[in-house]
Amino acid sequence: MSHKPYGMICPITRACEILEPRWTIPILVGLWNGATKFNDLRREVGSISPALLSKRLKDLETMGFVERVSDPATGSVDYIRTEAAVALEPALNALAQWAQCYIEAEAALCTASVSSLMWGMRKSFDHAALPNRRVVLQFRFSDPDLDYDTYWALVQPGADAEICTSIPGFDVDLFVETDRTSLLGILLGRTTIARELASGQLFLSGDALLARTMPRWIKLSDYAQVDGIAPLPGVRGRAANAANRRLIDPQVALAGPMRRSHALMGP
Repeated sequence: MSHKPYGMICPITRACEILEPRWTIPILVGLWNGATKFNDLRREVGSISPALLSKRLKDLETMGFVERVSDPATGSVDYIRTEAAVALEPALNALAQWAQCYIEAEAALCTASVSSLMWGMRKSFDHAALPNRRVVLQFRFSDPDLDYDTYWALVQPGADAEICTSIPGFDVDLFVETDRTSLLGILLGRTTIARELASGQLFLSGDALLARTMPRWIKLSDYAQVDGIAPLPGVRGRAANAANRRLIDPQVALAGPMRRSHALMGP
């Protein structure tokens, strides 16, 4: 990290010099979210190559923000935050709250990685609000140029939710058609499920009860509770093209043959 310092006599600018290299804050946030394994960090962070993540982790270890913990018995490696990184939580939390209020919603949401969004969805289901059985949800994204535009979530009592990139060997209970801006906007409190349905940004079909109770079983981010959040506009590109799409009635169940294959999300 050889670059000319700002030269200002100010602790804030010195902190910026240390934290500003690309991927520093996203990696620290991924660790804050509980990821300790290399591949889990890749999923949390998003569009970062394995080589670059490895380099940045070494940099953060040198800087005193990350500790690398190896288990000689198993060969496994975990990455944990140091006291210096944990002490950054209030500052990062304040940045997140500022962003929710002062960064225009579409600009804040449109660059999110769909794969990272769906990886994070594992923690976004309230099991207690879902039926006490296996529930299969299909999420289809209309965003262009995606490696995967369709994901499946398997939510079962007493188990962590699983995210798949191939059709699982079970019938789908609820079909969700959306885009990254709409779904992430819902999770971050920039909009609501009701608003997205009404504006044509979100389409639901399948199990009528699951569709009706979606606001109960989708868990929002803690930052959705921030006062003064800048909301998403009601009409965006997806709604403008809705007339050219097949509109889906949330009360009508779809039926049809399904292929049988199963693959959990990989790195």
